[in-house]
Amino acid sequence: MELKRYFALARRWLWLGILGLALGAAAGYFFSASQTPIYQASTRFVILRAAQGSTADYYSYLDSRQLAQTYIQLLTTDKVLRAASEELGYAVNAKQASAQQVGDTQFVQLTVTDADPQRTVDIANVLVSVLIAQNEELQSVRYNASEKNLQDQITQVQSQISTLQTRINEISAATVQDQLTQVQAQIEKLQEQVAALQNDIAVLQKLRYPTAEQQAELIDKQAQLAQLQPLLALYQQVYTNLVVLGQPVDQGVNTSAGLNQLQTTLNLYQNIYVSLLNNLEQVRLAKAQNTPNVVQVEPAVAPTLPISPRPLQTSALAGAVGLMLAAGIAFLIEYLDDTLKTMEDVEQALGLPVVGYIAQIQYEPGSEESLYVIRQPRSPVSEAFRLLRANLEFAGVDRPIRRLLVTSAAPGDGKTTISANLAAIAAQGGKRVTLIDTDLRRPRIHRFLGLSNKLGLTDLFRSDVAVNLVAQKIDVQTGTTAVLTSGSLPPNPAELLGSARMEQILQEVGRDADLVILDSPPAIVADVQVLAAKVDAVILVIHPGHTHVDSARATLEMLNRAGARVVGVVLNRIPRDRADYYGGYRHYSPYHSGYRYYAYSGEERGNGKHSRINRLTRKLMPFNGNGRRKTEADAAAEEDSVLKL
Repeated sequence: MELKRYFALARRWLWLGILGLALGAAAGYFFSASQTPIYQASTRFVILRAAQGSTADYYSYLDSRQLAQTYIQLLTTDKVLRAASEELGYAVNAKQASAQQVGDTQFVQLTVTDADPQRTVDIANVLVSVLIAQNEELQSVRYNASEKNLQDQITQVQSQISTLQTRINEISAATVQDQLTQVQAQIEKLQEQVAALQNDIAVLQKLRYPTAEQQAELIDKQAQLAQLQPLLALYQQVYTNLVVLGQPVDQGVNTSAGLNQLQTTLNLYQNIYVSLLNNLEQVRLAKAQNTPNVVQVEPAVAPTLPISPRPLQTSALAGAVGLMLAAGIAFLIEYLDDTLKTMEDVEQALGLPVVGYIAQIQYEPGSEESLYVIRQPRSPVSEAFRLLRANLEFAGVDRPIRRLLVTSAAPGDGKTTISANLAAIAAQGGKRVTLIDTDLRRPRIHRFLGLSNKLGLTDLFRSDVAVNLVAQKIDVQTGTTAVLTSGSLPPNPAELLGSARMEQILQEVGRDADLVILDSPPAIVADVQVLAAKVDAVILVIHPGHTHVDSARATLEMLNRAGARVVGVVLNRIPRDRADYYGGYRHYSPYHSGYRYYAYSGEERGNGKHSRINRLTRKLMPFNGNGRRKTEADAAAEEDSVLKL
C-alpha cells in the first residue's frame, strides 16, 4: 500500500516535477549558452634518463617519478612562462597549463585551455619547446663547470708529477719536506672543499619542498663530492709516503728505500692524472653529443569542440537538479501536511472505520435537483451513497440506528450534502426519513433543497406548534422525505438543543420516521456535544486533504466525552481525478472503471446487476458498525439490503 501511495504522490505532483525539469533545463541551457567557449589541447613529452657514467650525471640520482615531477614543476615556473609569453607575444599564466605524469611511466601530458582553439595548440607546443631549450642550457652549464673543475685538477697533478720527476734523484730531507708541505696544503684544500660540499649537501637535504633548481644543485654537489673524495684519498697516501721518506737515516730509512717510496708516490700521481684525463674526455664527449633528454612525442592538435560550456549536458544536469528540487519541495509539503487523506490515515489517527467514500459532486443550490442522487440516480456517486446506507445498516445490526447525527471537524467538509443525499437514498430504500437542520447558527438545508425557512425547528419549541405543520415533504422519486428546516435563529442555540423540549421533539419526530438524520454544525461549537448525547449514532465527515489530524482527534475526543457512538467516517469531496491518492481506493471505490456498468439503463444488464453490486459492496465495506471485520452472515444480510434497491 505504501508503494501505491508513493506512486499516487508522484502522480499528484507530476506537474511540479515537469515544471522543475523544464525550468532547470531551460536555465541551464541559457546559462551555458551565454558562457565563453573554452577549448583544450594536449601534448605529450618523454623524459629520457641519461646513461650513468663516471661523471655521475645528476639525472641518475633521481628515479623516473621524481624526474617527471621535477619537469612538471619546471613547466609552470615564472621563467618558463615568461619565455613562452615572449615567444608567443601574449601572456601565458599558470592557470592555463596543467601537467601530470602518465601512470608510472616517464611520459608527461601537458594540457592547455584557452578561449581560442589555435592558441591552445600554440601555448602547449611553445611551453614544451621552451622547456627543452632551458633543459639544454642547464646541461651545457653543468658540463662546462665539470670540465673546468677537471682541468684545474689535471694542472695541479701535472705540477706534482713534474716536481717528482725533476727531483727523484735529489733525495734530501729539505726536498722531501718541501714536497710534504705542498701535499699537505693540497690535502687541506681538498678537505676544505669536501667539508664545504658536505655542509651544502646537508642544508639542501633538510629542505622539505626543494625547488627544481635546488634539486639540480644538490645532485651537482653530490657529483663533485664523489669526484673529490677518491682524489683526497690518493693525496693522503702520497703524504704518508713522503712522511716515511723524510725520516732520518738513523731511524732506519736509507737512500734506496727513500727512492722507492718516492717512485711509488710518482706512480700514484700518474694514476690520478690518467683518471682525470679519462673523466675530462667523457665530459667533453657528452658535451659534444649533448643529446636532449626531453623529447616531444605527441604535438598538440587544434580542438574542434569546446570542453565547456556544453549546453546539452548542462541543460540535462540542471534539469535533473530542478527535478530533484521539485521532488524535495513536494515531499516537504507532504511531510508538513498533517491532513487526513487516506483510509489508512483515518484508521491510524482515529481508530475508526471508513464507512463511505463520496466523490466531489456538483449540485445546483436552490432547487430539489441539487440532490445528486435524484439528478443522477445511476451514477457512481449515487451508488456510493447506497453503499453508505448499507454500511450504516450493518452498523445498526446489534443496536438499531433511529437517530443519526452527521457532523464534521470544520466547516465546508460537506455535512449538508451527505445528510440530504443520504436521507433521499434511505427514503428510496423504503424508509420513512426525517431530515432535521440542527445547525441553528448557519443553517443550509433550506437553501440546499430550495425550501422555505419561515417555520422550522426553533418554532417547535413553542408548545402550540405541531411537527406536521412545520415539516415539509419533498419527493425523492420512489419515496418522500420530511424536512425540518432550522427556522428563525435563536440567540442561545446550545441551550435549546440541550433542553428537554428538544428530546420531546426528537421523540415526536421519531414516531413517524424510521430514521431521523440531524444535520449538525461543525464540532467546534458546543451544539454538537449536546446533540451527540441524544442520538443513536454519529458519523464524522472528513474532507481528504483539508481536515487536519489534530482537529479530527479533538472532534472525536469531544464526541467520546459526550458518550456518543461514532460508527465511522465518511470521506467526502474526493477529487475524481486523484481518487487513488486521496482515497487510496482506486481499485475498491465506486469510481473504479468497473462501475461504468451503472451508466446503462433498462434491463439489458439486469441479470448481472446484483452479483456485481454484492462483490463490490464486500470490497467497499470491510467493517461492520462495531469496527470489526464482516462475517459471512454480515455479507448475506448485505445482499438482502442491496437487493431492495
